[in-house]
Amino acid sequence: MTPIEAADWGIYAALAVMAVATYAMRAGGFWLMRHVPPSPRLKRMLEALPGSVIVATVLPIIVRDGVTAALAIGVAVAVMLLVRRDIFAVIAGMAVAASARAWGM
Repeated sequence: MTPIEAADWGIYAALAVMAVATYAMRAGGFWLMRHVPPSPRLKRMLEALPGSVIVATVLPIIVRDGVTAALAIGVAVAVMLLVRRDIFAVIAGMAVAASARAWGM
């Protein structure tokens, strides 16, 4: 076996171990939550989690790209609230971002 082939097996082994670990973490969380009675505090935390993830994703984009990103994301949110269709919100946000950048914002 050449060194390159040995390195390939190492990569595949690392990917397999990471895939198993990822699956174990996800499955373990579901298994654990089946055995933990949810308290009101835990329920509130789980209900707030999706909003926290969205803010953690969107805020760095706004900080990095400034007014253009804030405007595009604001339009995308408004379109999503109005028509309830993801694709239209994405298209509107992209159009606003492209237009703003074309106008020098």
